[in-house]
Order: sequence, then structure tokens, then C-alpha cells
Amino acid sequence: MVKARTSAAELVETGHVRVNGEREKSPGHAVKLGDVITVALDRTVRVLRVTSFSERRGDAASARELYEELGTRN
Repeated sequence: MVKARTSAAELVETGHVRVNGEREKSPGHAVKLGDVITVALDRTVRVLRVTSFSERRGDAASARELYEELGTRN
């Protein structure tokens, strides 16, 4: 969704992220397999399901393999 952890943390802190339908307030909140993440970003809302985790940080292509896109709304 965003390139840097600080940008991701800012999205959470400003109320643009939900985990399983509940607004998340803590950037450090751990997610579990199967959790549904909703992100409001640039006039678009993306809904994703966590399908896997990675041992280490990778590029955007690797990150896309860790979730399933459930929908996008404008």
C-alpha cells in the first residue's frame, strides 16, 4: 500500500486502517492469518485478507504474495 513503515504507521494513526472491521489505533498491532485489513488510501478503499507472512522484508512483488485482494472501492 505504501513504501515506508512510517507512512503505514501514519495511516493507522489517522484512522485509515481497520482490522476485521474495527478501526486500528496502534501501528504495532499484530495481525494474524485470515485477518481482513481495510485501508482507505487516495480516494480508494482496499480490502485485503492476510494469507501468509515473510521471514524478512522484501520488495513490493513479494509483499503482494502475502495477501488476497477482496475488493476495491472508489
